[in-house]
Amino acid sequence: MYAYEQFFREANRALKREHRYRVFRELERLPGQFPRALWRDADSAISREVVVWCSNDYLGMSQHPKVVSASRDALERYGAGAGGTRNISGTHALIAALESELAQLHQRDAALVFSSGYVANEASLSVLGAALPGCVIFSDANNHASMIEGIRHSGAERRIFAHNDPQALAKALASGPRGRPKIVAFESLYSMDGDIAPLRELLAVAREFGALTFVDETHAVGVHGPRGGGLLEAAGLLDQVDIVQGGLGKGFGVVGGFITGSKDLVDFVRSHAAGFIFTTALPPGVAAGALASVRHLKQSCTERQQLFSRVESVRAALEALRLPLLPTRSQILPLLVGDSALCTTLADRLLQHHGIYLQPINYPTVPRGKERLRITPTPRHTQPMQQDLIQALAATDCTVESGREFWRVAAERAAIIPLPPTN
Repeated sequence: MYAYEQFFREANRALKREHRYRVFRELERLPGQFPRALWRDADSAISREVVVWCSNDYLGMSQHPKVVSASRDALERYGAGAGGTRNISGTHALIAALESELAQLHQRDAALVFSSGYVANEASLSVLGAALPGCVIFSDANNHASMIEGIRHSGAERRIFAHNDPQALAKALASGPRGRPKIVAFESLYSMDGDIAPLRELLAVAREFGALTFVDETHAVGVHGPRGGGLLEAAGLLDQVDIVQGGLGKGFGVVGGFITGSKDLVDFVRSHAAGFIFTTALPPGVAAGALASVRHLKQSCTERQQLFSRVESVRAALEALRLPLLPTRSQILPLLVGDSALCTTLADRLLQHHGIYLQPINYPTVPRGKERLRITPTPRHTQPMQQDLIQALAATDCTVESGREFWRVAAERAAIIPLPPTN
């Protein structure tokens, strides 16, 4: 008999040796106190209050009173679950209202809500690539795993173009087969580097060659644009895109994903995408919370203004320390470490000795040698919280420019400031 358990055991040991084994910290978000949370240390069985600096809840909408109230009311009125897929148990009115609101947000005829942003990408790209006869999909080299999986599952021919490079896309399209359907797929905002795509240029190239365009705005919706419509809305380019994909779990603070587009295109995906057809619908409480969040952020710019005020303040403080901060114009501030063991060590020390939670980002999420700490300020991070973060990161007198050497010395010299338990 094959030694199954031994195989799994050795595979897990290899991950640990390479510092790629994923450790999930047990955090309990404190209601009304985001970004504060309780960290339960499994080793010491002690709970400590920490400040979360790496959440994708960019605007803190998960704890906005309107969102919480809408979710609570729907839970009490409709119960906890959706009862099945939308084909089996019907489509409750909250999802229909949410789709209508999202379509209007992107100035489109229709929207379709999925259980997650991952499923929205995978299901949509896989069904479109498979259905269009002889389809060729042109994919940015840094596209998210969900897009890559969707393209792979479609069985369509795939061509990769250099990251955020309109000239590379033009060259790839020009050398591709003529007369066949084409899809150009890329993200507006890349979550690990925080870099923003040259949207206008990429879309112009795709349009020149008659390609269908698919833009992932997961990390941009809610956060960017005058009504939270994303970077495409901010640039006035919504009418230049065929399919916009977005997430409900980042800027909108709940969970789920969606696409918007023409009525016929969205209806086609709805009728053929297995990831939609065979997945339980969003629960009423989730749909209600998402609906309240979308509606609020369409009318309110306060959260976005507060967010970017804090982002710029943190960015300036990091740059003043000459920390190896990757250049970005978004809400994501990546600090390059360049070594998986160091990245894990730094994250552990920040958590255990400073009460700061930053998840280490190691391979395969980022390439080897590009390991990092990913900082995401929010409107709810205060000036004292920022000072604590900067002091913890500055706990070294090293001035070496190299990211790897900087953090090697930082890890050796980091000041240890014990944080007393909260209970």
